Amino acid sequence: MTSVDVTIRGAGIFGLSIAWALTQRGARVQVVDPHGAGAGSSGGIVGALAPHVPENWNEKKAFQLDSLLMAETFWREVEQAGGQSAGYGRTGRLQPVMDDNGLGLARERATGAAQLWRGQAVWEVVKDAGPLAPASPTGWLIRDTLTARMHPRHACAALVAALAARGVPVLAQAEDAGAVLWATGWRGLLDLTEATGRKVGDGVKGQAVAMRFDAGADAPQLFVDGLHIVPHADGTVAIGSTSERTFDDPTATDAQCEGLIERARDALPALRKAEVIERWAGVRPRARSRAPLLGRWPDRAGHYVANGGFKIGFGMAPKIADVMADLILNDQWGGIPEGFRIGGPE
Repeated sequence: MTSVDVTIRGAGIFGLSIAWALTQRGARVQVVDPHGAGAGSSGGIVGALAPHVPENWNEKKAFQLDSLLMAETFWREVEQAGGQSAGYGRTGRLQPVMDDNGLGLARERATGAAQLWRGQAVWEVVKDAGPLAPASPTGWLIRDTLTARMHPRHACAALVAALAARGVPVLAQAEDAGAVLWATGWRGLLDLTEATGRKVGDGVKGQAVAMRFDAGADAPQLFVDGLHIVPHADGTVAIGSTSERTFDDPTATDAQCEGLIERARDALPALRKAEVIERWAGVRPRARSRAPLLGRWPDRAGHYVANGGFKIGFGMAPKIADVMADLILNDQWGGIPEGFRIGGPE
């Protein structure tokens, strides 16, 4: 590449998605990551793109809704450009209703979704939800049609292929050139904390499991007692995840991972004979505010930050890519919610 408009440091979901958005707008981009694409938490296996509940509406929930509604077009264009599947599918989600109080709340949220989700998706309370529906003490289930699945590892590979088709490789090393975007995960949050003298975030370890089980291409996700069970298009089911604020080894699995297997098999008996094919662990970047951090690196001219995706990074990625491209190329802040901004406009 003879000249570069933007250098992106970090080849996780934020870095790769923003690189794609910039490239689509004609910017000359280089992506740099010494560990390769999807080497951190973006190379995981769960991929539950689940919406926030439709109540107590705020800018974070509205931003996520926009992004989830953008996702189908975003990932279709990525797949068409690079010829690789990202594993995306808007297949919905089922959740058991545990008691009468939960049933009342679920019905209130159905009303909220009808008002807030713009007619683009449904949150409803149902009884008959198919053979893979989880057991419910009340006999009722929540079904939403906004939740989607994404295979994180495949999605990163699809973005790498799409970028390569546009002449943008992922480099192990390169000098900074042009504007510089830092999308460097949980260790990047620690670097930002040190540079600014205030804690902006850290890492939370998560463990997850993949099983060989073909639930069908259109099978919904399950969310049972805090556990995500995500059928993927490749004939596997992912289960996750733990949340560990303290840890010694970022990538080691342990008894907590085995606990996920037991809980998943209790929630979905069809998994009792399914082979466990992978145990995975990684550290997700969690901003102190629990919202993504988007904007300028304070006191570092020409440098930008996109970090803190935590558990919703893949669901937020399409819109984050869009608003960060606006910021980097045109200095437009309007699409970035106030609560996400770092180093914002004067």
